[in-house]
Amino acid sequence: MKQTAIPYIFMRGGSSRGPYFNRANLPEDQSTLSQVLISVVGSGHKLNIDGVGGGDAVTTKVAMLSRSDDDWADIDYLFAQVSVEDQLVDYKPTCGNILSGVGPAAIEMGLINTTGPTTEVKIKAVNTGARITAQVQTPDGAVNYDGQQVIAGVPGTSAPVALSFSSICGSCTSGLLPTGAIKNSIDGIEVTCLDAAMPLVIARAEAFGLSGYESAEELDNNTVFFERMESIRRKAGELMGLGDVSESVVPKFAIVAKAREGGTIATRYFMPWKTHHAMAVTGAQCLAACAMAPGSVAEGLLERPENFPVNVALEHPTGKIDVLIDCNCSDDFDVNSVGLVRTARKLADGNLYIPASVWSNVANE
Repeated sequence: MKQTAIPYIFMRGGSSRGPYFNRANLPEDQSTLSQVLISVVGSGHKLNIDGVGGGDAVTTKVAMLSRSDDDWADIDYLFAQVSVEDQLVDYKPTCGNILSGVGPAAIEMGLINTTGPTTEVKIKAVNTGARITAQVQTPDGAVNYDGQQVIAGVPGTSAPVALSFSSICGSCTSGLLPTGAIKNSIDGIEVTCLDAAMPLVIARAEAFGLSGYESAEELDNNTVFFERMESIRRKAGELMGLGDVSESVVPKFAIVAKAREGGTIATRYFMPWKTHHAMAVTGAQCLAACAMAPGSVAEGLLERPENFPVNVALEHPTGKIDVLIDCNCSDDFDVNSVGLVRTARKLADGNLYIPASVWSNVANE
């Protein structure tokens, strides 16, 4: 079997991991690109045994980077979520955890030069239009991965990557409130549909007879809940202007409850057909916005501050994630900016191989 070699960097970004590519080393047309990414990941088998995926939605993610022609940005970041088993590729969402590795990967690829002990990388999320500034530690002109930053869901410590997000409202829809209301009733369940970094359908845990403190495993085994959730998610997708979302990972779904571990609010996040073992960065931004939005399903679950920016600590199955959010609550609710600190680590680099029958890359031979 002839094979095609594709240069790549394999990285953990936040609590996700996957291959990072230079976009120039991949096919231009989306149909061929999708087939390449399916082969790269090994989608079609629950263990992704014939690819580099890890048999879980947080390990079947792909980042594609290029120098940006945007006047503001340095790097364009195109994200793809590849399904574990269904051989589907979704380009609608972005991923904030994988984003944590974009700055380091761009430097490693030579797409941007270091500028001192800390290098600022301005990133445009191609999928959603969001603008992100990443502060990457680069002492001695190289990316530093060693540090004392801890993030829930990842063992050990690493160097911090500080992320600041703007232009996050209406990532895939018409705006922050794509249904035009702060709450909607679907199948007898009150939900808040928000689009801040990620389109999200949010409900109270108690509305499903849940506490909101269940483990990811307990929720994954609750087939009755997942069936109800999926029905609501699909109907919410229509209301949010996303059309038929039965084969799309957006909108995502989340449930909220009162905090019990010293955080601001307890959360559980779904990807959407499996429970996230921690928390997505994009989902965290949207959940923080929901917590701060007057009249949302989070109303009464926390004491909302009067002054912004404010830190929102979201409790999740393996710990907490802190979100620094700046909102405008004086007139119509709006989100100005969001900041988080994550980590990333380079795991491997070199060439990744796919069958030439999938893509021969004749142009580069």
